[in-house]
Parts: sequence; C-alpha cells; structure tokens
Amino acid sequence: MIEKSRISSFQMAIMMYPTILATAILLVPSITGKFAERDMWLSPILASSIGFLNVFLAVQLNKLYPKMTLIEYSEKIIGLIPGKILGFAYLFFYLQTNGIVFREYGEFVVGNFLSKTPMIVVIGSMALVCAFSVRGGAEVIARSAQIFVPLVVILLLFIFILLVPDLEPKNMFPIMDKGIMPSFMGSVVPASWFSEYTLIAFLLPFLHDRGKGLKWGFISVFTVMITMVVTNMSALFLFGSITDSFTYPVMSAARYIDVADFLQHLESIVMAIWVAGTFVKISVFYYALVLGTAQWLNMSDYRTLVLPLGFLLVIFSLWTAPNLIEMVHYLTTTWVFNALTMQVAIPILLLILGKIRRKRGTKVGSTRND
Repeated sequence: MIEKSRISSFQMAIMMYPTILATAILLVPSITGKFAERDMWLSPILASSIGFLNVFLAVQLNKLYPKMTLIEYSEKIIGLIPGKILGFAYLFFYLQTNGIVFREYGEFVVGNFLSKTPMIVVIGSMALVCAFSVRGGAEVIARSAQIFVPLVVILLLFIFILLVPDLEPKNMFPIMDKGIMPSFMGSVVPASWFSEYTLIAFLLPFLHDRGKGLKWGFISVFTVMITMVVTNMSALFLFGSITDSFTYPVMSAARYIDVADFLQHLESIVMAIWVAGTFVKISVFYYALVLGTAQWLNMSDYRTLVLPLGFLLVIFSLWTAPNLIEMVHYLTTTWVFNALTMQVAIPILLLILGKIRRKRGTKVGSTRND
C-alpha cells in the first residue's frame, strides 16, 4: 500500500475539525448574516446536514472498497478512462481549493498583521512547513492536529468567555420572523464547507479501527456545527444587525475586548487560532492532493510529489483572485456550486453505481456457483 502509517478514527475526527473550521470561523458570521440576519445561528445547523451526509457517503463507499481512496475506486466503479477523467477533476479541484485556502491565509495575515511583508513570503513559508508534515504522512498530520486543535478550542473559549459581559441576547429576537428561508439561504455557503468532509475518503483506508469511522465522523461534524453556532451567536449578540458589515467579525470582536484596562487588543489570539487551524487544514488538503495524484499516476511513493505540488499550490494561490473582495465573491458564488457538485452530487452517484455493480457482481457469482 502506498501509505504505510495508520491513524485512529479519533485522530481522523480531530484532523477534520480545523479542516472545516479554520477558514470558516472568521468568515461565517458575516456570510450567513447577509442572508439570515438575526437567524444566522440557525444556518450552521441546517448546513451540517451536508456534513453528516458526506461522512455517511464516504463510509459507505469505503465499505464497498475498504483499501481504496476516492481516486482509486472511481476507476473501479465507472471504468478506467472515465475514472481517470473524474480523478483528474478531483485533483484539480483540490489543487484549486487548497490554493484558495493559502490565499485566504495570506490575505488575513498580510491585511491584519504583516502589512509590509510580500504575500508570497507569507504563503511560501506556510507551504514549506506544511510540506514537511505531508511528507511525514497521515500519522504526522494527525499528531500535529492533536497538539494544535485543543489549543485552538481553548483560545476560542477564552475569547467567547471574555465577550460574555458585552453580549446582548435580545439581538436574536424575534426568531424566524421572516420564516425559514433566510436561514436556509444563509446555510448554502457553510454547507459547501461541510461538504469538505468528503476528504475522509482519503483517510478511511488507513484507519486501524475503521468500524468507528462513522461514529467519529458524525462527532466531528457535530462539534464543527456547535462551534459555528456559538461563533454566530457571539457575533450576533455583540454586533447585532451590523454583523455582516465586518469582513472578519471574530477579529473585530477580539479588538472589542477590554477587561479592566488590562486585557485589551487580543488580536494575537485570533492570529494564533488562524495559523494553527490553517496549518492543519492546508496539510489535510495537501495530503489528499499528493496521495491522490500518486494513485492517479500509479506511483508506489507519493513523497516525491510533495515539493512540486507545493510549488503549484503557491502559484495557484497567487493566481486565484486579484484581491480579497473578488475572492470572497468567488467563494460565495461559483465555488459553492463546484464544491457541492464535486463533494456531494458525484459521491452520491458513485455510491449508487457502486451498489449496482456490487449487486450485479454478486448475482453473476451466485449464478456461476449454481
């Protein structure tokens, strides 16, 4: 097998938490607020249904083809040539998506902290660090996630607790005065983030306790959903109807904190959350891209592809959009359609076709036995 290391279902869940949440947590209040307004806290709950669906699809496909990833069993299900074409489409999608994540990281760091540092230096340094973790394999990424994720959760809780005295729960009333539709519209972009749980299709073959994959996958989706709900409610209670006017509401909330003229300007905490979470997110996407490319090319080792694909990712991050405004527009329009097509619609079709092929194969086998 191309990957020798093994991880647990718990480690998979830990890895996927920042993979979905790292970039989403800073943007989700403003994006959902534009559509759902005071019902923005409902949008992540509706969006999480896509996450639960994707985990179920990935686990069911893994049961049909236990030792294969998405790239490999696509060829088994729809044939060699169509499978190669679909595999290439997935690889290009993950190349583009990870390039966008790199760009989001660079825009946030340069725009808020290192304004005089060239974008390529910020992105390139992160790419190099992630390349080392990807080269180490799934186990190295999993262990990194086990270190960083608890720190991210603790720092997030710290910010939310410090904001409590300034929160106004009355900002969420009246609830659903315009019906469910605004909340549903606000859930579309978060649903595309939840669809990234398709990435576990690249991790499930390497679990040593694969039977617990569904349970821990669902737990991961639930914790991401709860975190998004708390983030949206905190932003809503603090900023009210103007939440959607902030590009990074969580960053603005951290700047708002003032405890006894002592604890002030806690942007560095948000920076720590962003860097640690984005490191894990980029590493997981990067790993799926490198592993999938090696399998698509029928290579015996994926490590030789780490640096070349890392260079491509940096190039794509600079090409993806001329500025932050156009990138956010792309993420909330075209990318949503692409993500839901590649990560929800196609896996559903693959599962249906895989089940049909398995039934036909069973029938042929039983006929021959008779």
